[in-house]
Amino acid sequence: MAAVNLANSPITQVSQTPVQTNLQPQLLTRLLLDLRGRRFSVDRENILSLPESVLLCLFPNGLVLSRQSAALSDGGDNDYDEELYGVDFDPDCFEYVLNFFQRAREEFYGTSNSPGLLAAQQQLLEGGSPTSDFGPSPSQNPLLTKQAIIVLREELEYFSIPPKNGKEATDARGIANDALLELKRKCGDYLLHKRNIFTALQRNVNKENNLAEQHLIDMLCMSGFDRDDEWGYRAMEPSRCCISSIALVLLKTGIVHSTSPTGERQVTVDYNQMATAQKLLLFWRKPARKCWWDGIEVDLAGPGEPEKIIKLWARRVWTLELSLV
Repeated sequence: MAAVNLANSPITQVSQTPVQTNLQPQLLTRLLLDLRGRRFSVDRENILSLPESVLLCLFPNGLVLSRQSAALSDGGDNDYDEELYGVDFDPDCFEYVLNFFQRAREEFYGTSNSPGLLAAQQQLLEGGSPTSDFGPSPSQNPLLTKQAIIVLREELEYFSIPPKNGKEATDARGIANDALLELKRKCGDYLLHKRNIFTALQRNVNKENNLAEQHLIDMLCMSGFDRDDEWGYRAMEPSRCCISSIALVLLKTGIVHSTSPTGERQVTVDYNQMATAQKLLLFWRKPARKCWWDGIEVDLAGPGEPEKIIKLWARRVWTLELSLV
């Protein structure tokens, strides 16, 4: 057998070029979002602290936190920290969530001018309070070191059933005429102004005698909501028979801050309330959803007009989540 000439071997002729290791995409420090024509520049950390259910609405296809053009970047002064993301989400709702979370952070962690609640709770972390017998020790309890926020969202899709022999109709292609469009707008406006959070669910509880739903209402009202609370933000979705609502409240953890007669800040813990609050940790990063149909009859007659009863069906989807910031 002839000897192999290694000098002519294609394996030995391949030149070894160093592998470039500087092509790792750089993480964005800020995100520039375009929400239906309105732009927001938001810190990456603030985006990541938002509720999972809100992030899914903002970025249904996922969020890339690295600069996509980083591999082609020369590292010069023309590189930017912000890339524009187009997002189909209500900008006013987004601003409401951002502002609430920012106020919650400042109240809990404090600012450069004033200490927050966390500074007064250090004694709890250091074991200055009695150990509870229902869960982890104080140093392992995230409710002592994080600000907890209950996030409740509702997606309401409604369907209007016009009266018989009315002017409301659709053509052969199923397109609504002006009368039917006006009826849908009136139904949407009626529902939009029904801002009480628990009215529809309590109506369903009374009709179905659903103890699980009653327990949900009771648990939320023990944890931060009031039975007469209204949605913090509620608005119609453009070009749809849909209303989106959201309510944010601080979780009642049972940690009570007070001031002594001498002006010293004191902290006490209601462990029964803390036990209730810890049950909501089940919804941390794990949003729970509930869907039900709600049917009512409304009179949409204007002043001086005869009675006009409309059957109005609504499909309501609630999303409950706990956020820790």
